[in-house]
Amino acid sequence: MTLRWKKASKSVESGSCVEVANHLGAVRDSKNPEVVLGISPGRLKAFVEALKSR
Repeated sequence: MTLRWKKASKSVESGSCVEVANHLGAVRDSKNPEVVLGISPGRLKAFVEALKSR
């Protein structure tokens, strides 16, 4: 499967480039795309929700 990466909307504004793969199981820094963090969709969703609640 080919991963399609999408930058977070806030990343574009701040210059900190966080990207999430199309299947929501991978996260990377676009400035260092060779390193990919694999994460379950449930844990990623929980992480994002925790950030939103701050």
